[in-house]
Amino acid sequence: MPQNGTRGTRAGRAAEPPGARGPLDAAGPLGADASRAPADPAAPVVPAVPVDPDDLPDGLLVADANGRVVCFNAAAARITALRPADVLGRPVEQVLPLEDLEGRRWWTLTRPYTGLAIRSGHPERNLLLPGGREVLVAARYVRDRPTGPVLRLVVTLRGTEARRRTERSHAELIATVAHELRSPLTSVKGFTATLLAKWERFTDDQKKLMLETVDADADRVTRLIAELLDISRIDSGRLEVRRQPVDIAAAVRRHVEGHVAAGQSADRFRVRVSRPLPALWADPDKVDQVLANLLENAVRHGDGTVTIDLAPSSAPREHRSTGTAVTVSDEGPGIPEESMSRVFTRFWRGSKRGGTGLGLYIVKGIVEAHGGTIAVGRAPGGGAEFRFILPVGAPAYLV
Repeated sequence: MPQNGTRGTRAGRAAEPPGARGPLDAAGPLGADASRAPADPAAPVVPAVPVDPDDLPDGLLVADANGRVVCFNAAAARITALRPADVLGRPVEQVLPLEDLEGRRWWTLTRPYTGLAIRSGHPERNLLLPGGREVLVAARYVRDRPTGPVLRLVVTLRGTEARRRTERSHAELIATVAHELRSPLTSVKGFTATLLAKWERFTDDQKKLMLETVDADADRVTRLIAELLDISRIDSGRLEVRRQPVDIAAAVRRHVEGHVAAGQSADRFRVRVSRPLPALWADPDKVDQVLANLLENAVRHGDGTVTIDLAPSSAPREHRSTGTAVTVSDEGPGIPEESMSRVFTRFWRGSKRGGTGLGLYIVKGIVEAHGGTIAVGRAPGGGAEFRFILPVGAPAYLV
């Protein structure tokens, strides 16, 4: 922030003669007053760091005791499409004629200068600029004493794009979950209602078939709920990793045997292990989840042979193994180049062969929770290739 108040409009302030800089400079709300003593005489004096309002990521408007704008930073100018030179010195209610979502004038409702003297401001809320553009606005009333007059009105402005993206993502998640739940629950309801109403009319084989269908649909619902819980933990940073010794080669073979038992040809899978693999400490359940997802994707969406390569991984300029690299590739059509950047985002689907589009998002979250990395590319055979690296790690009691 300018120390002499003469830097022009970079901080959204016009050049002013000495003695006419206004309360923004006098009180130094952005750290300009470096000599102010601490409230506690025993506390050390920490010099304040001057901050230029234009360095702030959010829009900032400051009005003086008379309600006239004395600071209007670059972010505020960008959000409101107003020039600082056209704003400074004007009444704040003329500069920002804000309305709430019901069309009521916000300044008339809040009355920052003439309203209740016990108010300290207003929390962030959605308001409308002229033309109907929605912005997030918060206000702070600065007083020299409780119930004293307002010396400064500090208003922050933020665009709503990030919040709208989050809301849209949540809406997509809800729609996807509703769609994925409807089919198995309809099946479960239909079969159970039919069995209860007409139990004696069905043969044992028919009853068994219907109950097996109900069981499979219940498993599908359980998997979906588990995915939602994983997404919640990943997004909130609460995904727990319980590290134990993991034989990842044995885990891969176990998953391949499961696919063969489910009807896949054993010749479709090729497992190649480069020995010796470093000792791996990871969460075995979550490693199984990653392998299950990648192998299922290769089987469902790819063609030809599914190859799983396991090899030691080392950091650049290091001659020791720092982790284990697992590569899963197929010989199918692969993933288009323009889609590779979206593979690990929510709801991405490589084809229309079912799935919620959440699996690879969860896989990435699990790998990164272990401190590892994952990437997608094109396999030598032309299909998709997923490669993730898990660091050697450490036992849970040492983390």
